[in-house]
Amino acid sequence: MQKTIVGAKTFAERLKTSVKKDEPYDMVVFPPFFALPVTAEILGGSPVAVGAQDLFWENDGAYTGEVSAGMVIEAGGTYVIVGHSERRHMIGETNEVVGKKLRAAIGGGLTPVLCVGEKIADREAGRAETFVEEQLEAALAGFLRGDVERIVVAYEPVWAIGTGRTATPQDAVAMHRFIRGAIANRFGVDAADRLRVLYGGSVKPQNAGSLLRETEIDGALVGGASLEIDSFLQIAAAVR
Repeated sequence: MQKTIVGAKTFAERLKTSVKKDEPYDMVVFPPFFALPVTAEILGGSPVAVGAQDLFWENDGAYTGEVSAGMVIEAGGTYVIVGHSERRHMIGETNEVVGKKLRAAIGGGLTPVLCVGEKIADREAGRAETFVEEQLEAALAGFLRGDVERIVVAYEPVWAIGTGRTATPQDAVAMHRFIRGAIANRFGVDAADRLRVLYGGSVKPQNAGSLLRETEIDGALVGGASLEIDSFLQIAAAVR
């Protein structure tokens, strides 16, 4: 819940002039839904894609305040975040709800970024991998290999987001390797190899380089550090 329309417009205008077509990365920004159309319009023709922060699992109906996949596409979005840790733990979205939203995103023609990750109690109890596997299993129930290849997974260690605790590159790599292995077990090695797994635990300019140089980490889901254009671009530059 950041950026007014004016703020999003200013951010998008500077981003468009800063990101060149031959950059060695794919970039997507996820403004609030009301700012999605103006952001998509400004970034049109640039290498930066636009997505929504959430969606509902129905196409239309009496669901006050919700946004469908079709609405996201009409507003100019091609991606959508599904199951973000804040929606899971603050709004109360269950694994079942996340799965329904994921299916709606795929069925609606969007590329979903599926977020998974454990809280500190699960990590300290030695249940981190079990917890994440349960999230993956519930979200991907009924999916086929071709569906999975259209999904991006983002690992968000909730215990390392805004808490002062830091996930080391080794922590991130271990979980990314586990996630890819879980996908391979269910959908095959080829699907797992093609899967993009992003890291989303308090990524900032100071740690982006050490994280993104790890071969298991395919990119970053950036939170607070994406609100300021300079820090966001510094993180992107760490990919080079």
